[in-house]
Amino acid sequence: MNNKTIIYLVRHGQTQWNVEHKLQGHQDSPLTELGLRQAEWLSESIANEQIDVIYSSSSLRARRTAELIRAAREIDMIESNDLKEINLGIWEGKTQAEVKETNPEQFDYFWNDPEKFHVQSSETYQEVSKRSINLLHKIIHENQGKSILIVTHTVVVKLIMAYFEARPLKEIWMPPYIYPACLCQIELDGEETNIILHGDIQHYREEPTAG
Repeated sequence: MNNKTIIYLVRHGQTQWNVEHKLQGHQDSPLTELGLRQAEWLSESIANEQIDVIYSSSSLRARRTAELIRAAREIDMIESNDLKEINLGIWEGKTQAEVKETNPEQFDYFWNDPEKFHVQSSETYQEVSKRSINLLHKIIHENQGKSILIVTHTVVVKLIMAYFEARPLKEIWMPPYIYPACLCQIELDGEETNIILHGDIQHYREEPTAG
């Protein structure tokens, strides 16, 4: 019997607000044409891999990405608010340039000292880590020996990978870069954790652009 649990961890495809450098958080914007293609490229690249269950953030951009990766396969998809992006409060819908100008200290904290980040009505990184890692434990516990696809957002991908790497929160934004629809793969075998892929974009058919 194979007791190895495989996790495929994916960020959603490129969105309109990504292109406009707007902060999304719990708000949303649709996938761009490129974002749709990115999800389809990934779907094709893992078409022969076994996937038993899909978990997706309840945000539309993640759900749409998950649907495109699933394609014609009959796989159960479970949505969860615990996989949503960090709530950015009053920053949501504003551009990075706008918040950098109006709140330079917190903007710096967001990228360089995440433990100190908090703006009006936002979540902290610690709160996002707690909800996403608690759900991760539940997912692993309920799907021992299965292959699991999780579709979520940049901060959640970063926090989950930091958990597996034992990476401190202070260093969360160090490479690798989490491109839209990039792929992380983690294998769990008893007490052993192996990171197979981290931010992989080999499935891309165009040169990547940050977003």
